[in-house]
Amino acid sequence: MESYIGFADRLSAWFGKVFAWSILIMTIGVTYEVIVRYLFRAPTPWAFDLSYMMYGTLFMMAGAYTLSRDGHVRGDFLYRLWRPRTQARVELVLYILFFFPGVIALVVTGWRYAARSWRYLEVSTMSPANIPIYQFKSVIAAAGILLFLQGVAQVFRAIICLRTGAWPPHAADVEETEKLLMETKSLAALEHGSEAVDIPSGYGAEDRKDGKRP
Repeated sequence: MESYIGFADRLSAWFGKVFAWSILIMTIGVTYEVIVRYLFRAPTPWAFDLSYMMYGTLFMMAGAYTLSRDGHVRGDFLYRLWRPRTQARVELVLYILFFFPGVIALVVTGWRYAARSWRYLEVSTMSPANIPIYQFKSVIAAAGILLFLQGVAQVFRAIICLRTGAWPPHAADVEETEKLLMETKSLAALEHGSEAVDIPSGYGAEDRKDGKRP
């Protein structure tokens, strides 16, 4: 199970980092559009299509990466108070009852949706440039497959936690700005021998029994 978790995390991270470049493409496209529209009075017919395609692709393909880093939003005002084994039991039930049925439906429906679009090489009816969108619709099924693979890894994490009483650590290659600022303030207080900086409980992995961020 641990080897599969490592494989799924690396796969999700690779796709997440590759498609993160969509932000740069979208930024360049929007910047170009603003320049030619307002300085040269020559708006493009494709900038809007490019922006929503890149944003949609990034949103979909980053889902598995975010899941592998335990970065999805969770209403955890009760969850954080439970012991790791209780958290694992609840997560296991929720993954089986809700996550996998939803993701399987996403893959099946997205595959049919994309296949129909590929058959007649669909273009956007809302675009004056007739931008092709059949390849864009393929992202739906691809994102669902990645989520399914990562979801299996999350189930394995829950099983390991049930056995050991501790969550396997999530890979962390990106830190939230808020967490970095709090750590910087804490370090500054220690260097000056002061306890003036009060860090609320709940910030930092050391305040959590399961090692997860709140």
